[in-house]
Amino acid sequence: MIKRILIGALLALPLSIASIQTPASAQNVIIRTNNRSVVRRPMVRRPVVNKPVVKRKVIRQRLVPGYWEQTRYGRRWVPARYVRY
Repeated sequence: MIKRILIGALLALPLSIASIQTPASAQNVIIRTNNRSVVRRPMVRRPVVNKPVVKRKVIRQRLVPGYWEQTRYGRRWVPARYVRY
């Protein structure tokens, strides 16, 4: 039993180390082509354009509580429900 736990831990250890996230770097990226160094700046995100808020029609509802209803065959329970008004 202990051997199984140790083997499972040894197998899971590399996976857990590989899944650790590292923070992204915002430094300049230097690419060397033909012995010339080219400096590329990181991409600058454009500002997000806010779309106008669409107002939805409010649907008004009222809770009708459950009640017993008399039928030809006896009483029947009618569950609570919401009714639009």
